[in-house]
Amino acid sequence: MEIVLGIDNIIFISIVVNRLPREQQARGRTIGLLLALLFRIGLLLSISWIVGLKTPLFHLDLPFREPDFGVSGRDIILFLGGLFLLAKSTTEIHGKLQGEEEEHGTGKYNTLSRVIFQIIVIDIVFSFDSILTAVGLVNNVLVMILAVILAMGVMLAFSGYVADFVNQNPTIKILALSFLIMIGAMLIMEAFHQEVPKGYVYFAMAFSLAVELLNMRVRKKVPPVELRDVKAQSTEQP
Repeated sequence: MEIVLGIDNIIFISIVVNRLPREQQARGRTIGLLLALLFRIGLLLSISWIVGLKTPLFHLDLPFREPDFGVSGRDIILFLGGLFLLAKSTTEIHGKLQGEEEEHGTGKYNTLSRVIFQIIVIDIVFSFDSILTAVGLVNNVLVMILAVILAMGVMLAFSGYVADFVNQNPTIKILALSFLIMIGAMLIMEAFHQEVPKGYVYFAMAFSLAVELLNMRVRKKVPPVELRDVKAQSTEQP
């Protein structure tokens, strides 16, 4: 379960770290995943604090929710994390579609400190969501810590391959960013106490990925379709 819940973390780290110079990317991924491990272990050792975050801090009267809607610390963290994912993923997709240059070592996102800061922000959200799920499955903290360590070891071993695959295939990168938008929307819905079964979300992600992998195989065998330039044809006509 920890490996499955950590997939979205690997995707985000892979996309953000790709902004770094190539010689710093492996280091950035390692630091990001180790930070995720530390956050998750820290949260596991603070289960009583996590449970306390579910206590409402204040109440709101929202037209689309029940009267006297209680807003807890958990809701605030999930809401802000979802907004961050939506904004970051949308910006990345916009840059990709606008033909943004992705030269390593240039741009405002490619200093190691900026990348690490973004990783820390999203690690807090993903770790929080992951630990809430783990607490519901297991009562023994040591078992949960062991599961987190083993899962992180697997992710460290394969994170480089995942990052290379995502960054070398533009359509997969757009699909991965779309996944992050969906996860961001799901976090915002959970902040408003609209629980979304994660099984449906991960099934949709797996199905979309399978379809895209089939498309990639077909594209290797069939020459790409050449689109007609309607504007150019209209200028050539007398």
